[in-house]
Amino acid sequence: MREADPGLFGPDSVTWQMHADPMMWIAGVRALYFQALHPRAVRGVIQNSDFRRDAWGRLMRTASFVGTTTYGTTEAAEKAGARVRTIHRHLTATDPDTGERYGVDEPDLLLWVHCAEIDSYLHVARRSGFRLTAAQADRYVAEHRTSARLVGLEPAEVPGSQAELAAYFEKVRPELAAGPEAREVDDFLQRPPTPALLVPARAALWRRVANLAYASLPSYAHDLYGRPAPAPEAVTRRLRATGTALRCVPARVRWQLPPKHILRAMARLGPGTRPAPYKVGRWVAILD
Repeated sequence: MREADPGLFGPDSVTWQMHADPMMWIAGVRALYFQALHPRAVRGVIQNSDFRRDAWGRLMRTASFVGTTTYGTTEAAEKAGARVRTIHRHLTATDPDTGERYGVDEPDLLLWVHCAEIDSYLHVARRSGFRLTAAQADRYVAEHRTSARLVGLEPAEVPGSQAELAAYFEKVRPELAAGPEAREVDDFLQRPPTPALLVPARAALWRRVANLAYASLPSYAHDLYGRPAPAPEAVTRRLRATGTALRCVPARVRWQLPPKHILRAMARLGPGTRPAPYKVGRWVAILD
C-alpha cells in the first residue's frame, strides 16, 4: 500500500505547524499593506484586476493557494503553482510616468511579493506569541524557497534566513513608496465595500483587524504611508492579546471554515499530523 503524500512541506515542517495559526489572517492583511509599498508590484495588481470589486475574492484565492501549497498533495501544490505562473506570464503593467510596459512576472517583483508575505507571516506569528527559536524561524524562511519556486523564482536567489531577509529589505527600501496605488489599497483595507447592514460590524471588527495589521508594519512603512502607529510595545501587547483570544477558539471549529485544507490533510495522513505549536520544537529536534 502506498504511503499518503505529505505534500511539499509535510507535518515535520515549521510551515505545517505555523500556517494553522489563526493569526495568519492578520498576517495576510499586513502582507497586503507591505506589498503595496512597491510601486511596480502593486501597479501590476491594480491594473490587472478589479481590486475594489473583487478584493475579497483575491484575498481568499491567496489564502487557498497558501493552504493548498502547505497542506495539499504534491500534485495539487504543483498544479496551483503552474496556474499562478501561467496567469502571471500573460499580464503586464504600464508605468504612468515613463510609459514603460513590463511583465508582472519579473523576478524582482515576484521576489518582493514573496518576501513581504513570508516576513509578515513570521513577524505576526512570533510577535503574537507563537513560539519559535531563531533557528526555527530561519528554518521557516528557508522552507519557503519552495513556495518561491512555485511562483517562478529560482530558490537559490531567494532569502533563506532571517538575516538574508533583513538584508533584502535593506537593499530594496530605496525603491519603496506609497504611491497612488498603495493609497488605493490602504483606503480599501480601511473601508472595504460592505452592505449597509454590515457597516457597523466593519467599524467594530474589521477596522480593528486592519489597524492592527498596519500597526505591525516596520516603522519605515509607517513613515511612507504617513500615518503613525502606536508605540511598538503597545502593538505587541495587542498582537499577543488578539493571538491569545483567537487561539482559545477550538481548532476544529476554525478548521471547519472553507476550504478545509487542514482537515483534508489530516484525513489523508492521519490524526497524528494535526498541526499544533508545541510540535515545532519536537520535530525540529528530531530532524536536527
